[in-house]
Formats: sequence, structure tokens, C-alpha cells
Amino acid sequence: MRGSRQTSLKLFCVLWLPLLLKAASSSPFLHGNDPPPSSLPSGLYKGHTCIGCVLVVSVIEQLAQWHNSTVKAAMERLCSYIPEKLQGFCYILAELYGPHIAELIDREMNADVVCHSLKLCKQDPGQPLCHLYSPPKVGLSTAIRKARRIMKTSKDLKSFMGFSSVCAFPLLANLCEKIKYALRNNLPFEDLDGDKFSTFPTLRGYHWRGRDCDDRNNTVYPGRRPDNWDEERDSNCNGIWGVDPKDGIPYEKKFCKGADSQGVVLLGDSAGAHFHIPPEWMTVSQMSAKSFANLPMAFTNELDWPQFSEITGFLNSTIGGWTDSLYLRLRSRNRCNHRDLQNISKNGGSSGNLPRLLKSLARNQLLDNPAIVIYATIGNDVCNGNNDTLAYMTTPKEMLSNVMQALRYLDTRLPNGSHVILTGLVDGRFLWDNLHDRYHPLGQLNRDITYSQLYSFLDCLQVSPCMGWMTPNETLRNLTSQRALQLSNVLKEIARSEKFANFDIFYMDFPLRQTAEKWRRMGGEPWQLIEPVDGFHPSQIAAALGTSITWQKALQEWPQVLGKENPFNDEIEAIFKDQGGH
Repeated sequence: MRGSRQTSLKLFCVLWLPLLLKAASSSPFLHGNDPPPSSLPSGLYKGHTCIGCVLVVSVIEQLAQWHNSTVKAAMERLCSYIPEKLQGFCYILAELYGPHIAELIDREMNADVVCHSLKLCKQDPGQPLCHLYSPPKVGLSTAIRKARRIMKTSKDLKSFMGFSSVCAFPLLANLCEKIKYALRNNLPFEDLDGDKFSTFPTLRGYHWRGRDCDDRNNTVYPGRRPDNWDEERDSNCNGIWGVDPKDGIPYEKKFCKGADSQGVVLLGDSAGAHFHIPPEWMTVSQMSAKSFANLPMAFTNELDWPQFSEITGFLNSTIGGWTDSLYLRLRSRNRCNHRDLQNISKNGGSSGNLPRLLKSLARNQLLDNPAIVIYATIGNDVCNGNNDTLAYMTTPKEMLSNVMQALRYLDTRLPNGSHVILTGLVDGRFLWDNLHDRYHPLGQLNRDITYSQLYSFLDCLQVSPCMGWMTPNETLRNLTSQRALQLSNVLKEIARSEKFANFDIFYMDFPLRQTAEKWRRMGGEPWQLIEPVDGFHPSQIAAALGTSITWQKALQEWPQVLGKENPFNDEIEAIFKDQGGH
């Protein structure tokens, strides 16, 4: 089984690479109630291909500079850093594009010029030439023409074949279909019993949901009420089972009966999934084989790190900061809650597509414990990469309809006694105010790329995660925040006025201001609360601080949501140790 898993993982990484730049964007590919498209718009795909090319060429150029080596040696160095299972792919790309990249860099042409000359960055009719770096003195158009003349004698470069053509191979067709099904439906790639829980970490496995303890029995999974008080087996995977030999009472009954056991579910977007691109992947002064050791895991988690996230995190962070989560605090309050977590978040998640994502929720009203559900689509209802960005924002009327649709569905799935917390949208003016004049990790070596330049590059390619906030246009930033406030007020009114049969409902503002104030008191700077590579998402520090603020608000205003503290926690730990881990 282990060998089969590793083979699947290697194949998945190879198949996933052509889609990586598509998946990396957190911009909402789906809007409103539109059905999911069969493929991304060609312009969007071209935009991400361009970004990927510019980033890789920049890293190669900087590696040569940092190590005082040739460009060819820099490419070989970069491929040597990649984990062995992916090195073959790297060397194929180096063979395909390497000689052309080396020749142009040796002639002092920057990454923008190289990628346009390779036709990996393309200028659509009537559109400007997009560039990350300041244009060459001769002008970008002139430099590109010169580069193409240099390459005129080269054979035409074939585009790397995309996902669909890779899947045309008969031996890979079945695996492709399984991968696409898992990605499309937010379900575990490996789930032998079909209960929506897995024993495999990534590919929507237990990094996203509590780990299954018997993947061949669909009546055994995290979050269910115990079967016959778990006298003979651990039916709910919380690690508490068997009978106390002293008195013959089942441990589950002794320690968990009447303990208000409940799970935590996040319905969210890329912030909730905890999107993160490690800065060491593009900071040559820090780059080594160790920097890329997490590459396969990152790819197979869609560049998300839910295992460290604000709501469902459970592992110690390896990406900076520390892990603190609502799940960990609920587990500490009541160890009977062990492993009862679900992160149903998606890059690009919004109120419009969340009802579809909700179909992957694993909760049985009759058999399972209640749950605390956090509804947190904090940006994508106002964030998009369209030039006419205001026209593509969710309206208050659409927001009301979308959220009510999701809540009505939850009322048919959540066990009685559950709770739902609606989280307001963030005020994203924080991004420009704290980042625009700082150097991006890619620009730190030569002090030549600021976040303002990055935002403009993404805008030009029409792949900005949020054109309304990642812009020098102050009026547009203000209008975007106004719409975000209007949508938050819709959520607030729903929490005030609507009633549901199986859960009560609450509202809280997204705690950005309180998070920033707390971080300042700890001696930090506001920019450290933002992901350094994409310049858009909350960082690991922001996630951990946000947890403490949310927890304190719940303790003070809605203590019934968190349940009572289990007086048997110490005894559970003494007998069952880490309860089987996560």
C-alpha cells in the first residue's frame, strides 16, 4: 500500500505541475452561481504561464549572480535543489528552455524580455506589454525584438503540454479522472470506504479533515457519536475506547458522556485554507535543497497549508510563526473533540460558489456530534482580476441570496445544537498601506521589485487576486472597502434576524484591526501580518493572533458556543496519551 501511495504521489506531482500556476491564484474563478468552467480562460492561463516564467528566470539569474556562476550552472543548481521525485521534470524544462534563457541572460536581458521572447509572456492585441521589472533603457519592445532576432535561428519552442494532453495517455487516464474528481469536489483523493475521511495527509486528506482510523469501514470516522460507547473499537477516532477494568464502565461513557463534544468546520476561501508560497523558494540568499523539501506536499495541497491554519490547524508550523487554532483550543477544552475537524475551503471560494463546496461536508444529523461552523469568505466577493472590477463584485442582494442558500443547506445537515459564526469581510486597504513601497522577496537581492510593481504586473496580466485593493488607485481601494462593508452588514443582519432549527447563528467582524494592534504591542510590524510572496493573504502570525482574538470574543459573548471544560481531560491524557495523534 505504501509503495502504491508513493507512486500515486509522484504521478500526481507531475500531472499537477502544469496546473500549479492556475491553482496558485486565489482570485475567484467562479462567480455567483455560475457552474464551474471546464477549463480556465486562455488569457488567465497565459497570465499564470507568464508569471511562472518571470519568477523562474529571475531566480536563475539571481542564483548565477549570488554564486558567481554561469547561467547554465545556476539552472543545474536549481534543479538539484528540487526533491528527487520532481528533478526529472525540472531537467526536461532546463533542456527545453535552458539554452535560450542562458543566451539571453548572458546578453544582460532581464526576465521580462526573456519570457516575452520565449512567447511564454504574450501581448494580446490592444493590450500593453506586461513587465515586472523596470523596462530596459532601449525600451521593452525594442529589447524583445532584439532578443527574438538573437533566437531567430533557434527551432520553435514547443509549449509544455497541458493537463488534458497528459491525461490522454491511457495509463494515466484513470488516475487523471480520480485527481480531477477530488479537486472538483474537494474530497480526499484516497478514501477507501467513501466516508469523506482519509488516512493520507494531502490531496484533500487528513491535513484538511480529521484522520480516519479505519479507512475500510464507513461507520468509523471522526465526529460521530460513539457506537455502543466504543467498548470494543474507536468508532469516532478520538482515541478513547475500551472499558475501565476497575469498574467495567466504558471510557468513552465515563469521560465523554454529557461533555458537549463538538467538531469545528470551516467554510472558507484561500485565507481559510491558508494559502502560502514559501519565500525561500525565490530568495536565493536562503535557497538550498532544504528550502524545497516541502514542494511535493505544497503541490498536493494546492499551495495551501490547512494543517497550520487559524481554524483547523493541528500541527506545529514549519512556515514561520506558530500554530494556534480554534480546533486546538476546543480540543484542549475537551479532549473528547480529538480529530473532529473539517476545512472546507478553496482557493477562490466566495459566497457564490460556497453552496457547491458545501456538498463535501461530512456530517450526519442522526449519528454525529454537533459542530461549530465558521463561515468566512473574507475577500473574494469583492476581489477579482477584471479591469472593470466593481462590476464583478457581489452585490448585497446576491450576498443575501448566496448565504441564505448555504445556511438552509446546513440546517438540513448539521446535528441539532450546532452553532454558525458568520465572519465579516476584511478591509483590504491594509495591503497597499503596509506593503506598496517595500521590496518583494524576489527584489531583495538587487532592491529592484516592490510590491507596487508586483501588483501592477498582476493587474496588467489580469490575474490579480484583488484588483480593487492591490492598486495605487486610492478611490478604487476605498470603493472596494465600501462594498466589503456593505456585504459584512448583510451578514450581520442575517445573524440578527434569521432563525434556524438546528443551529444558532452569530456574527463577528474580521479582527484585522485588533490583530494589528496586538502584534504592535508584541513588537511586530504590520507588514509581517501579510504573506510575503503573494502580498495578499494573512500570514501564519496573523492566523495565530486571529485565533486568540476570536476565542476571547466567544468566551466573553457566546460561552455556550465553546461548550464546558471537560473535568476528565487529565485522566484522558494519562490513559490515552496523545490519543493516537493526528
